[in-house]
Amino acid sequence: MLTITQALYDRIVAHARKDHPDEACGVVAGPAGSDRPERFIPMLNAAMSPTFYEFDSGDLLKLYREMDDRDEEPVVIYHSHTATEAYPSRTDISYANEPGAHYVLVSTADTDGLGDFQFRSFRIVDGQVTEEEVRVVADY
Repeated sequence: MLTITQALYDRIVAHARKDHPDEACGVVAGPAGSDRPERFIPMLNAAMSPTFYEFDSGDLLKLYREMDDRDEEPVVIYHSHTATEAYPSRTDISYANEPGAHYVLVSTADTDGLGDFQFRSFRIVDGQVTEEEVRVVADY
């Protein structure tokens, strides 16, 4: 189960809606081993695409060095789908290389009247996708 604060939930959703019609992406880091998302880090979608996201390799390297220095890890890796449901695509699954992370997908398809807004979380390990419950709390 992913437990996340309302403030972080709101920031992820706001980023997804702001970048629409392109996919948004980012990370929420937390203390190593805690499974507690704390530090919101919106990233630039280097692909600038409505159907694909890609972290800039330089930005990603900088982020991982920073997390290492702060004894953090990526607790949540998020991105948006702009015209489809919030479910990992084949590409999303192939790029999922953090087995301990929660992969959050936000669908902004509702922005265009194409469906209901969705905020969903998944574990992706060795190509296997498992949806998990999302619990939104006021604070930890």
